Amino acid sequence: MRRLFRPLLVLLALVFLFEAWLWTHLAPVVAAIVARIPLRAIKAAIAGCVEHLSPAATLVVFVVPIAILLVALKFLEVWTLVGGHWFGAIAVLVLAKVIGVGVSAFIFDATRPKLLQLAWFRRLYDRVMAWLDWAHELIDPIKRRLRSYFRMWAPRHAGRTLRL
Repeated sequence: MRRLFRPLLVLLALVFLFEAWLWTHLAPVVAAIVARIPLRAIKAAIAGCVEHLSPAATLVVFVVPIAILLVALKFLEVWTLVGGHWFGAIAVLVLAKVIGVGVSAFIFDATRPKLLQLAWFRRLYDRVMAWLDWAHELIDPIKRRLRSYFRMWAPRHAGRTLRL
């Protein structure tokens, strides 16, 4: 049974690592886009408001924009799907994923100190970080084996490999 379950765990770990990779790489992109918005006074006021909010109110600031964004993009996705535009629906799905993760990462970075003051959120955050470590422990040996396999077939090693 364990042998059948392992590929599912590897797939779950790959999906989790992909989400973490998106989170890490899209947060700076969204931060750069937001930095180009000329309304610096408004952005500074929002950042100041988040500093003075309670942790529970900060949770609302974290969840509400993401929920509105995702609902709007999902509505657009369903609309394009109903219209028979399959490629458009796939494009909106990818766009929703990229924008959702990027905006979530940006908002989370702004609200993280307050959110981590909530005990249940701290436990959830620690659990997600533990899952991330677990995914790396599961996938890193596979990545090393694949790298060594592909290195063996690299042009500078191919002659020796084929002679063997």
